[in-house]
Amino acid sequence: MDERSKHAPHVVIDLDDVRRVRGWNPRAEQVFGVTAADAVGRDIDEVVPLVDRAWTDVLATDGARPRVLAVTRGDRPLQFEAWWHVTRDGDGRPTSATIYGHDVTARVAAEGRAALVERMFGAVIENLEMTVWALDPDGVYLYQDGKAMQAVGLTPQSFTGKNIFEAFGAHEGLPVVRQALAGEPCLAEEVEVLGVPWRNWYIPVADAGPGEAAVVGISLDMSEARRREIELRAKLDLIEKQQEVIRELSTPIIEVWDGVITLPIMGLVDSVRTAEIMDNLLQAVGRLRVRYAILDLTGVEVVDTGTASHLIGMIEAIRLLGAEGILTGIHPMIAQTVVSLGVDLSRVTVHAKLRDALQYCLVRLGAKKKR
Repeated sequence: MDERSKHAPHVVIDLDDVRRVRGWNPRAEQVFGVTAADAVGRDIDEVVPLVDRAWTDVLATDGARPRVLAVTRGDRPLQFEAWWHVTRDGDGRPTSATIYGHDVTARVAAEGRAALVERMFGAVIENLEMTVWALDPDGVYLYQDGKAMQAVGLTPQSFTGKNIFEAFGAHEGLPVVRQALAGEPCLAEEVEVLGVPWRNWYIPVADAGPGEAAVVGISLDMSEARRREIELRAKLDLIEKQQEVIRELSTPIIEVWDGVITLPIMGLVDSVRTAEIMDNLLQAVGRLRVRYAILDLTGVEVVDTGTASHLIGMIEAIRLLGAEGILTGIHPMIAQTVVSLGVDLSRVTVHAKLRDALQYCLVRLGAKKKR
């Protein structure tokens, strides 16, 4: 091995006619971690074993163009970019070979990551309703692509080379773009462009020079989200109206006679529902100018102490409006709850059945007419 090869910045390996190492420069020692003393005289496949082939097969082909070969080294192979020259005799038999190369493990790993990022980026912009774009420091489009461009009738790179401030004139969203070019990020800004609602992210890039990306933008087409939001609001409005109808049906106020109304209560009665019942009942008492309001609890088996207290309070409120409140159909469990409250029921009219309460009201109304 000559002096030039010994001081070369790349790996130089000399082989004899049977692929034994006869020259091993310092750079080869650094890359493969094998000294010249340990390498010289040994088969190249022992010193620099390849992962999936033998050096005999590699050197049998033309080596003028560099090739990346995976060399076995610990848990992770070393990526060795090599080119070689084989000397042959008059019969074409190899008499010697020289291998040149360098370690490109870091470069190959970086290229792999870059390829992965590119595939991921391509999958995102091809399948999601969004566009990705980049501006130089003057606001000129350097890149623009994404599936969402179809929504506004544009093709990829339609604005590339154009200045965003000239393309969109006095659009309301441009001040935010200027802020991003000045280094201030803006995330999730919503604006309408070309008749389509967008949610935009403006991401400044530090130290961008002329012709380099100063702002990276992501624009998400919100048309479908807006449509779903409108549908959801319509459904919520419908549900609210249905709940209102259900509440009205669950507490129907029936005018059974002139001056007499009845409110049959069914199902579970809690404090919230009792408050709604009181509000509806008191409004009906005032609106219809009734004399008697019958609360029929036949369809209610259990109430808590708070609800029982509200029911008694409802009777008192009816009396304040100039009418008489009457309770009917009280279940034994409800009676126990009311008694446990220690409420004075001496001024509350109570009947076992709705028929008895109606008869009581009609008799009282008839007596008043006679007087």
